[in-house]
Amino acid sequence: MPAPAAAPERALAAPLPLRLRGVGKRFGARRVLTGIDLEVGAGEIVALLGPSGCGKSTLLRLIAGLDHPDDGTALIDGTAVADVDQRCAVAFQEPRLLPWRTVERNVRLGLPRDTAGDAGAARVRGLIDLVQLTDATGLRPRQISGGMAQRAALARALARGPGILLLDEPFGALDALTRLTMQDLLLDIHRTEPATIVLVTHDVDEALALADTVVVLGPDEEQPQAGSGIRALHAVPGDRPRDRTDARLADLRAELLEQLGVPSHHTHSTPTPSKRPS
Repeated sequence: MPAPAAAPERALAAPLPLRLRGVGKRFGARRVLTGIDLEVGAGEIVALLGPSGCGKSTLLRLIAGLDHPDDGTALIDGTAVADVDQRCAVAFQEPRLLPWRTVERNVRLGLPRDTAGDAGAARVRGLIDLVQLTDATGLRPRQISGGMAQRAALARALARGPGILLLDEPFGALDALTRLTMQDLLLDIHRTEPATIVLVTHDVDEALALADTVVVLGPDEEQPQAGSGIRALHAVPGDRPRDRTDARLADLRAELLEQLGVPSHHTHSTPTPSKRPS
């Protein structure tokens, strides 16, 4: 992969801390989330793992202000999220690019409305270079690959300079090799644009490659109707970019799979730096 471009001119915020206090959510009579307590430091990357339907994407929506908790509070930099929060940006599994717009004009959609013309153009050019789409600036979504479209979606999410970047399975629809390439690119982007990142994924290896902390969500086996809570928190060892063959990661991968209900058939060689919430 080519070296990342120089940092584009930042538009807005530095990375911001996130705190969740007793967050819960119901849909009708069904409780999805309950008692979520979590602190994420400014600039950290946190991965959310858990079975399908456990509320991972719902939690992301609550952080972004796209939905409201029935219990508890989400705070960004000490201020409660009360509405769609402009300090956040979201990228989804589907790039959701407008098919009639070029890559450049899709990225431009992410700029704050009051961005001056010259400053906005410079910001968009810098981000397109950062995600390595310089040669695709004038192309439309039908003319680029899925990986290129996801890079454009990331650039659009970054355009406002968010303090918190929320990623909902952003690489889930990509093939395995493209997914690995995108993971490395995300780390390059994070070094240049160090937003706080909360990442929803079903891929344990992806969580271990990217995150400082892995949060396992799921229902209590004894009270499955009570909604999902935090079942475990794991600090991921090693500095990024990590050696994917590190034995410590293999041990933690096995522990995570067991917690997700998937037998790993792995013999642990060393203790893993994990803890269960009190």
